[in-house]
Amino acid sequence: MPTEPLSQKEIEDRLRELPGWSLDGDRITRTYRLGTHFAATALVVHVAGIQDELDHHSDLTLGYNTVALTVNTHSAGGAVTELDFELARRIEDIAPGHGAS
Repeated sequence: MPTEPLSQKEIEDRLRELPGWSLDGDRITRTYRLGTHFAATALVVHVAGIQDELDHHSDLTLGYNTVALTVNTHSAGGAVTELDFELARRIEDIAPGHGAS
């Protein structure tokens, strides 16, 4: 997967395909709100598996019933790359109800 930095337009175009995700400085981010702490913890475990598969890891914060993710590509100087969007898409595929806050 290419790790070249994406242009601002490329980032905006890809974000339109991922409702709930947004650009925050030099990273893309999303917070999921789930029904229980157990559900949030389970999502973290599933996300960790995806991250290991892709060998690409986000900053991930577990709250009581929330999971917040921020991601950029360190090997591309902290820029947003296609790899970040691949991770976001894979997370969206497994997120319960795709619910965000």
